[in-house]
Amino acid sequence: MSQAKAYAAFSAEKPLAPFTFDRREPRPDDVAIDIMYCGVCHSDLHFARNDWGMTQYPIVPGHEIVGRVTSVGDKVTRFKEGDIVGVGCMVDSCRTCSACQEGVEQYCLNGFTMTYGSEDRQDATMTQGGYSSKIVVSDHFVLKMPDGIDLASAAPILCAGITTYSPLKHHGVGKGHKVGVIGMGGLGHMGVKLAKALGAEVTVFTRSDAKVEEAKRNGADHVVVSSDQAQMDAVAETFDFMLDTVPVQHDLNPYLASLKYDGTHILVGLLEPIEPAIEGFNLIFKRRVVAGSLIGGIAETEEVLQLCADQGITCDVEMLDIHNINEGFERMEKGDVRYRFVIDMATL
Repeated sequence: MSQAKAYAAFSAEKPLAPFTFDRREPRPDDVAIDIMYCGVCHSDLHFARNDWGMTQYPIVPGHEIVGRVTSVGDKVTRFKEGDIVGVGCMVDSCRTCSACQEGVEQYCLNGFTMTYGSEDRQDATMTQGGYSSKIVVSDHFVLKMPDGIDLASAAPILCAGITTYSPLKHHGVGKGHKVGVIGMGGLGHMGVKLAKALGAEVTVFTRSDAKVEEAKRNGADHVVVSSDQAQMDAVAETFDFMLDTVPVQHDLNPYLASLKYDGTHILVGLLEPIEPAIEGFNLIFKRRVVAGSLIGGIAETEEVLQLCADQGITCDVEMLDIHNINEGFERMEKGDVRYRFVIDMATL
């Protein structure tokens, strides 16, 4: 065992506070990592406040981790001391089911082990995340960070980046396709950059006139203010894909009407029931599809990291002192961050 310093939530009502706990000694297939940077995801806030009713306290959030390897287990060959690596949203899976064998561990038929808030498959302890000084993870779930990538801004690629890249890749988005990105937050701005990198023509849908120039600065070819019915009418039956990053309930029907026949509307942000209901007409008469997507597999995550390194794609981040994490949570809740906080763990 080795002691890790961290910030943890101790109840849904209390702010995060300093916490010291034991990390396990590395198993034969483990990699021990000193954490350098950790992104702050909206899921961290949900877990800290038990919004999903599954939090066991104390909980150390953080699943967008970049760090330096300090030691490896006897069976590890992919990594060595001193390597710069990443850890994303999962740290284990059953590894034997069809999903795991196909490299989509996020859809493990037995459920993947989350980086924090899950029961470890071997010792039944609760996993704790990246708002901490160190972490120990099985080598299969440790990611190679490519040369030349900006490490601090790469941390959110391990969640926001892969969450938007995986469905784009799965559905074959590329040159000649028109993609609408709904929402211009942490996920949305990465969706724009990655869809562009894959060769698509990209339009951002936003309810705010204030986001128009912002969207164009992030590479959008066009912007539609969705609260303007004339603008929505002008793009009816235009798009091949919609990448919907909005995390709260919203009306999908106007966006479905903007898809061509055989168009696909991909949900990556909404976990609640779809409300208002989808009109069957919008699907049946144009053979449209509503799809969902969750993060990405390990190989796919390394693929998007390499793409970002090769094309100079970064997540727009604001660096955060960990002592200000509660202020960061408050600002994130208000949408007052462009677009991701990243904790400099040296401040711990």
